[in-house]
Amino acid sequence: MNIKLFFGLISSVVAIVCFVPYLIDIVKKKTEPHMYSWLIWTILQIVGVMAQLKDGAGYGSWALAIGAFFCFSIFLLSFKYGTKNISKFDIFCLISSLFAILVYINIKNPVWAIIVVTTIDFVGFLPTFRKGYEEPFSETPSTFVMSAVANFLSLLALQNYSLTTVLYIASLFLTNSSFATMIYWRKRIVKK
Repeated sequence: MNIKLFFGLISSVVAIVCFVPYLIDIVKKKTEPHMYSWLIWTILQIVGVMAQLKDGAGYGSWALAIGAFFCFSIFLLSFKYGTKNISKFDIFCLISSLFAILVYINIKNPVWAIIVVTTIDFVGFLPTFRKGYEEPFSETPSTFVMSAVANFLSLLALQNYSLTTVLYIASLFLTNSSFATMIYWRKRIVKK
């Protein structure tokens, strides 16, 4: 079996498995997703998959495509189960991200496009990061750990390494692992 195909399959399996605890916790009302972040992530992961496929990412794009599906599912669930802890800062992040997506649509250079997408994803993560910091028990950190693992495996599965194919996945690895670390740390502090 081709090693890239192997890593593509493994990252896809991890991408599916990582969302199961999150979905279960949403339905059990233990996790309250932030609607704004999940909307932005849905849009961006779709855009990211399209950019990766255009630049030959191949198997390395599979996990991101799976993530886009689950992000959209969680976005829909957030209407019923999502957090009510929405601040003016969150609204600013949403509006900025949506505006930047409009800017992205007009960018013809794939490198600049992926830089903009990566920046938007980070800004879109800020409402969830803020909420998670304030309410660490309203998140399922294992999902973000497994997502970081899936992103790392996706990097290994890439069939073409370029700034366009690597940057977004690498940023997802960093933000997911940072968020999970922060949640575990905050849970320990809040318990004390």
